[in-house]
Amino acid sequence: MWSVIPGLSRFVGRGWGPADVVEADQRPARAEPPMPRTPTPEEIPQLPPIAGRRKPRGQAVAETALMVPGGVAKPASGPASAPVTANGAGQAEADVLASLDIYTAHFGLTAQPFSLTPDPDFLFWSAAHKRAYAMLEYGVMTHAPITLITGEVGAGKTTLLQHLLRSLVPEVRVGLISNPIGSREELLRWVLMALELPAHPTDTYVDLFARFQTFVLEEYAAGHRVILIFDEAQNLDRAALEELRMFTNINTGRDVLLQLVLVGQPELRDIVGRKDMRQFAQRVAALFHLPAMDLPTMRDYIKHRLKVAGRTRRLFTADAVTMIHEKTGGVPRMVNRLCDLALVYAFTAGRKSVDPAIIQDVLNDGAFFPVGTDDPKDKT
Repeated sequence: MWSVIPGLSRFVGRGWGPADVVEADQRPARAEPPMPRTPTPEEIPQLPPIAGRRKPRGQAVAETALMVPGGVAKPASGPASAPVTANGAGQAEADVLASLDIYTAHFGLTAQPFSLTPDPDFLFWSAAHKRAYAMLEYGVMTHAPITLITGEVGAGKTTLLQHLLRSLVPEVRVGLISNPIGSREELLRWVLMALELPAHPTDTYVDLFARFQTFVLEEYAAGHRVILIFDEAQNLDRAALEELRMFTNINTGRDVLLQLVLVGQPELRDIVGRKDMRQFAQRVAALFHLPAMDLPTMRDYIKHRLKVAGRTRRLFTADAVTMIHEKTGGVPRMVNRLCDLALVYAFTAGRKSVDPAIIQDVLNDGAFFPVGTDDPKDKT
């Protein structure tokens, strides 16, 4: 244990017994460590420019980015920047955070509002998202053997999953498997790893399944439930889905020991709807398809994300919002992408709002692929 804490072993269990007492004059003189030297501005490497990154939230993240050993902080940017000590970290923090964003300060924002990374803090509860989440909760609370949620790419399915994971009680053991793919044995290995169970390369399928079944039964005996969540489940072929159906055979009698939640693109719904998948489909107790947003919903969506990011005044004109919906089809991820690019273009042009001309500039430069087109410069 002492080897985990560097230097502690020399104080515990050695060198302190009566037989190990050494006369003071026989002890070797201890070498004092050299005093740290404050580096010159030329010796401190400059921070590289970072574009399109969300501002870190909280002092700890900012201080971690600023501080280096010796109590000296890196300068934000520029060759003339002088070293900043820990006492002056406040200004340095502001400089570093400013370098991480392109347009947030220009538009009076506290964070990047249209990040492509799923973020439950920005979750927008449209009517469809409320129904989809209600179906997820219904499946979990009613012990549904299989819950199926589908939606277009970037419709917000993963964000809903993350919100669900935040709300589950500790008595629920969750295994999250993203992008599942492979044979039935490989699928079972993914499941075991998601549950933090060993899956040795030499284990046979029988060994793996026995370990999985034992775990589910032990969790049930302890008053727990096991839920396996498969994100991007459209990658599962018929054989893999049939394997998942066999997993649910662990459920015997009136009690449900294992629940499956499958989330994926519309192709997953098509696969499950096939005639040769009727046995699997019969065990789906909760089902919902998450559609794209219509124009009024998307207008509220943009307003919501800007408000969460600290903006209360209108930033996109009504015509610009209409054009964004035409080019994105109301898919949230596509909306985020086009809105983010539009803010970058508006910032570089010194504009304080986004109008259709800014959106058209983004399309003309081929920086965004409109929905349903193969040509990045398509403007139709």
